[in-house]
Amino acid sequence: MGASERELDIVLYGATGFAGKLTAEYLAKAAGDARIALAGRSHDKLLAVRDTLGEAAQSWELISADASQPSTLNAMAARTQVVVTTVGPYTRYGLPLVAACAAAGTDYADLTGESMFIRESIDLYHKQAIDTGARIVHSCGFDSIPSDLSVFALHRRVSEDQAGELGDTNLVVRSFAGGVSGGTVASMMEVMRTASTDSEARRLMNDPYTLTPDRAAEPELGGQPDLRWRRGRDIAPELDGYWVGPFVMAAVNTRIVRRSNALLDYAYGRRMEYAEQMSMGRSFAAPVAAAMAAGGNAATMALGSRYFDRLPQGIVERIAPKPGTGPSERAREQGHYTVETYTSTTTGARYRATMSQKGDPGYKATSVLLGESGLTLAMDRDRLSDLRGVLTPAAAMGDALIARFPAAGVSLATTQLG
Repeated sequence: MGASERELDIVLYGATGFAGKLTAEYLAKAAGDARIALAGRSHDKLLAVRDTLGEAAQSWELISADASQPSTLNAMAARTQVVVTTVGPYTRYGLPLVAACAAAGTDYADLTGESMFIRESIDLYHKQAIDTGARIVHSCGFDSIPSDLSVFALHRRVSEDQAGELGDTNLVVRSFAGGVSGGTVASMMEVMRTASTDSEARRLMNDPYTLTPDRAAEPELGGQPDLRWRRGRDIAPELDGYWVGPFVMAAVNTRIVRRSNALLDYAYGRRMEYAEQMSMGRSFAAPVAAAMAAGGNAATMALGSRYFDRLPQGIVERIAPKPGTGPSERAREQGHYTVETYTSTTTGARYRATMSQKGDPGYKATSVLLGESGLTLAMDRDRLSDLRGVLTPAAAMGDALIARFPAAGVSLATTQLG
């Protein structure tokens, strides 16, 4: 049975977790006549979630599936066009579902921020997914859609203006209000645990092209460090007076963007350098804050990537926020983010992409982005890229996903600066 002939459009796996419930709530409002099912380990918990979603969702099927029982994942993947999953940490729980979708030719979207999980997914299932026609799309939440789609939008604008290719390109988080999810913390812990027990993984994580399809084909542009602090004017004149420090998710986002460029046959440009930073403001304390953020992040990553496995794991798990937990509805509603991405092209033109969204970035905003990714893969198949395999949001969905943003309350605009 081909994917387009299947009985379901989307299966949301992990619907009883915190991020899963938020995504289910969003789909209940935005999915229209899409054929949706909720999946997870407990039928009773799935039923309880469905009961909260309103009349539109009461016909949604409930599917029992468990990562520890691959046969249940295989059966689930074979019935639907798309599986959307919020079950992490993905290094621990994700690969069996990737395997099921790659084998069945079923599209897949997740929220992972774990570079080594994505690398393993590429190594094990990219070729099979190409053969079966599956699109395996990682990082479809706040990590890494704002990064990936902002650069894609800049590429589109520069191409339309015939202004050359992208050169030095920098994302700056200008405003951010919200917390870090328990799932994100668990993912970061998995990254450090993997690096501290595997020297090859540690080496790969330090490579700016960790996720490239072909490392030998990449240009040598230096280390492109993720943990630096600098004056805003070194990025763009519009940021004069500001200081910027490292953005905590740069280590995965930058590699997603570089993979997009490679998958799109270097359409952005072979000399594109890409980095991400976070604005520390323009007060007298801003340069100190930027330097401290850079030093603190560097020390955490350096020590964590070597010695995390030596920490008492029981204590670590008790201190860290638990996956499946999150902030109150009020806190989620009050959150927001705005990112600006600046580029200078090979013809000397300058552009900026601005992307913003209301809602806590790690929870509400992410549930919207993941829900729209699932809907794009399921309902806009005639507008998707022809690429198959282990992909990125931009390479798989680019224009089709951007077209959905306005109705979803996501703003993305490009401006020529000079």
